[in-house]
Amino acid sequence: MIYAFKLGFLDIRWVDIVDILLVSVLLYQVYKLLKGSVAVRVLVGFLSLYLIYLVVKAAQMELLAGILGQFMGVGVLAAIIIFSQEIRKFLLILGKTSFRNSGILESIFIWRKRRPKINMNITAVIEAAKSLSGSNTGALMVFSRNTELKFYADSGDLLDAFISKRLLISIFNKYSPLHDGAVILYEGRIKAARCLLPVSERDNLPAQWGLRHRAALGMSEATDTLILIISEETGQMSIARNGKIDNNLSAPEIRKKLNRYLREEEAESTEEERVDNFEVAT
Repeated sequence: MIYAFKLGFLDIRWVDIVDILLVSVLLYQVYKLLKGSVAVRVLVGFLSLYLIYLVVKAAQMELLAGILGQFMGVGVLAAIIIFSQEIRKFLLILGKTSFRNSGILESIFIWRKRRPKINMNITAVIEAAKSLSGSNTGALMVFSRNTELKFYADSGDLLDAFISKRLLISIFNKYSPLHDGAVILYEGRIKAARCLLPVSERDNLPAQWGLRHRAALGMSEATDTLILIISEETGQMSIARNGKIDNNLSAPEIRKKLNRYLREEEAESTEEERVDNFEVAT
């Protein structure tokens, strides 16, 4: 038996290293598939429970290991039921003839060329929000900085259009067939309209908050997004982020929060490029 090195009482083989790398790639692909949905939290909880089971089993705690072992025995069936939609979409991707164009093969290679991001036209968003607020037209806009929120975009109508004031106003016009739902904005484009968002299940929310505010709050709890809400009753503009809502904001305050949110994205992208350049240089 050929060992790579020894770590305490563990003898690490080269096969173990390859096994860990392959599992890491698999988990990364699963994370990319679930990214932007609440299912990723369920997956993290399931993996945490499995790690606890492995530790308990290694420590030879027979009673607790037996209880967790029974749970893990049905855990695979439970995971299939919970992630049925995600598994179906993953199998559909695998069955496509354009498998390479789906981006799965390219994502395995971390040195692939990154697609340049398009700057967000914040001025058009602010001007549209001011007009919608002035006419008491309800609106819900979801801004994403690191994922196109494919699961939520697929629940509505795909547009993939450049952001403009007139387009946003026409979408949320009460006579428009696209006004009922949310708009998803990513990389300077309107990805989809009439999208369904997860509704927050909190029971301590203010009574004046309608379904639009609850959906924005639920989306901010489930994903790393910023949501702009315009109330149909009062015309007030609000921002939902990280499970919190800031009410009755002015246009300059909305612009400031949007710029701060998007600057965090640029800082993360710059850091990733710096690391990649350092790896190439070394």
